[in-house]
Amino acid sequence: MVKSRLNALEEIKKLGVNPYPHRFDVTINSADAISGFKDPADEADAEEQKKTVVAVAGRIMAIRKMGKASFCHIKDDAGRIQLYIRQNDVGEENYKLFKLLDIGDIVGVHGFVFRTKMGEVSIHANSVTLLTKTIQPLPVVKEEVTESGEKIVHDAFADVELRYRQRYIDLIVNEGVRETFVKRTKIIQSIKRTLENYNFFEVETPTLQSIYGGANAKPFVTHHNALNIPLYLRISNELYLKRLVVGGFNRVYEFVRDFRNEGIDRTHNPEFTQVEWYQAYGDYFDSMNLFEEVVEKACIAVNGTTKVEYQGVEIDFKSPWKRLKMTDAISETCGIDVLNMSKDEIIKYMKEKDIEFDPKISHNKGLVISALFEATCEESLVQPTFVMDHPIDSTPLCKPLREYSMQQLEEMKNDPEQVIYVERFEPYINKWELGNSYTELNDPILQRSLLEQQVERGRGGEEETHPLDEDFLRAIEIGMPPTTGVGLGVDRLIMLLTDSATIRDVLFFPLMRPL
Repeated sequence: MVKSRLNALEEIKKLGVNPYPHRFDVTINSADAISGFKDPADEADAEEQKKTVVAVAGRIMAIRKMGKASFCHIKDDAGRIQLYIRQNDVGEENYKLFKLLDIGDIVGVHGFVFRTKMGEVSIHANSVTLLTKTIQPLPVVKEEVTESGEKIVHDAFADVELRYRQRYIDLIVNEGVRETFVKRTKIIQSIKRTLENYNFFEVETPTLQSIYGGANAKPFVTHHNALNIPLYLRISNELYLKRLVVGGFNRVYEFVRDFRNEGIDRTHNPEFTQVEWYQAYGDYFDSMNLFEEVVEKACIAVNGTTKVEYQGVEIDFKSPWKRLKMTDAISETCGIDVLNMSKDEIIKYMKEKDIEFDPKISHNKGLVISALFEATCEESLVQPTFVMDHPIDSTPLCKPLREYSMQQLEEMKNDPEQVIYVERFEPYINKWELGNSYTELNDPILQRSLLEQQVERGRGGEEETHPLDEDFLRAIEIGMPPTTGVGLGVDRLIMLLTDSATIRDVLFFPLMRPL
């Protein structure tokens, strides 16, 4: 196949045709050409229509070469349209060029729009311009419609791994793939509109960081030669956005690529998209309300409704969403009250139920409770639910519940059987965590203490802990107003709103193991 295309390329050059010209003026796309066509009222009207010349361009997806008249279908970014090419209209030399073309070649055509005897709106060509002669053949996907109306696809480009590795071919031959990525952009645009309607200001923060932070995750490590220092690809932009709140930007947001050196599965890719926003003078209840609105409007923007079917399960994004404390979720699922159980009693329960957890966290009651929740409750969280009020041990960046007095907090800090809960929520949909939000901690003394505890836990063998960022602590000491912040996993949201089975279906170029 490649050899025959190379031979055709040489023949085209012998005709004096440049197979790779510099440009082509397109005046209309396929969808507009079809939708804008009106059948002529009479012969005079038909003759007048022939004088209206349009220029379309696209990739040949099907071709029927005949004697002195041929048909082909081209695909552009709006759809497909049929071309009718007749030697008497385009000339002998131009028709000879057309006969040397193959499926996959890109052409530009001048002509007029008409309807064929078979009823298909098409372009009657006056000239054909070769814009790109292809060397590699495309997979030829053929569709057959049975008498019952069932569509059968033959020779589909269906190998999943090959589709991800050669996304350019996937986009060309598999209908529907492009639409997923069009929806992706619409979802991001909708989120931006909603935030900007509330006067959030879009900003940019560093991807390369000398100290990583803002999440519990393993970073990717690199090295800057000129400064001779290690650097980290960001795992989160949280600490930088908080610096901006300190500096007087009261409402900020940023779409970022975050990088976490973790495994790959249907909902995880080491490089992923997240949006974070921070609102001064608000709390996590404000973030819950805005999170609901952001997601609900994004769903409507791409689906026209708040209800979607994801892998056979109907999910309704209509607000308000269910709000559930973590300890209540455990009580509902397991039938136990962790608030009135000792750490050892909770561990005993987990062992009796064969619930696995990392033994390195067995010293910490709050982390044990979080592990119990993750192991037992997430499977039941299908409809949108905010899981609220997490143990403080799960994050050093969050403010304790407002119901605690300062004296209570001091007493609880020194009692290992007392768990301090914080104003944090995680939104769950389809059993997945879709984001994270806090009433942000702005007490510089407590902030330093909690970050130092994380450093000690890291020294004790816990893998995913925060390093100490002195500049961030200095910013908090300068003074951050009461603030709430949100991180939303954009890729997972797009999966849900486009009924995509894996995160790789919503990333143009997911990470793949080299061949």
